[in-house]
Amino acid sequence: MSGSTLRFDGVAVRVGDRTILEGVDFVVPPGEVVGLVGRNGVGKSSLLRTAGAALRPSQGRVCLDEDAVETLTRRALARRLALVPQDLHVPFPFRVGELVLMGRAPHQPMIGLESDHDAELASAALDRLGIGALENRSIATLSGGERQLVLFARALVQEPGILLLDEPTAFLDLKHRVEVLREVRQFAVAGGAALVVSHDLSLAARSCDRVVLLGTGRLIDSGRPADVLTRENLSEAFEIDSQTFRGPDGQLVVVPELGG
Repeated sequence: MSGSTLRFDGVAVRVGDRTILEGVDFVVPPGEVVGLVGRNGVGKSSLLRTAGAALRPSQGRVCLDEDAVETLTRRALARRLALVPQDLHVPFPFRVGELVLMGRAPHQPMIGLESDHDAELASAALDRLGIGALENRSIATLSGGERQLVLFARALVQEPGILLLDEPTAFLDLKHRVEVLREVRQFAVAGGAALVVSHDLSLAARSCDRVVLLGTGRLIDSGRPADVLTRENLSEAFEIDSQTFRGPDGQLVVVPELGG
């Protein structure tokens, strides 16, 4: 896998007539998993959509290596970057295997069928995620968690340099959370880069090399999880009190205080 860098340079994001983020600067380099955290509505998903060129920044640039993402064709961008949304409306009841194979489209001739190699990649991705038995099921019959795993498998067979993941473990049971996060870590170890939106701060602290903490309209802090997920920063971002401490395995744990 050839390493790619995703860079946000002074990015401002507008949705309708409202500016939701301004002055966002951070980098997602090869070999790292970067967590994107913050309260609902601060622009995490919109920032991912901007990185995937579905939204255009009102100021600044999002660059994939030296290329502004909006200058790339959809096909060229899809060879280098894959977005896994929280959920995706699929209007036709494709079989799971068919939907995962669609991830190979950027690598196929404009007119042509998938190769045996494409089919092998799709089956292998389903097996790694523990859902090989779903290959011939209609996507319409799956649970939310199963659909999320299928979308993740499709992104893996796309063989991008960068993964954009919007709450990839939100609908998953504990076993599949571990399997997805293991795949994301292996993707980074192999030279890829991943930007992961998460509301589970303890999970983000355990699985990410760095985290980017968003507040209302701006980036509050970025860096190592232990340096960013402090009581003071979390109070500013979420307007709650919290405790942070090391668990038995030495990893950071974040616990909100419920108060009286």
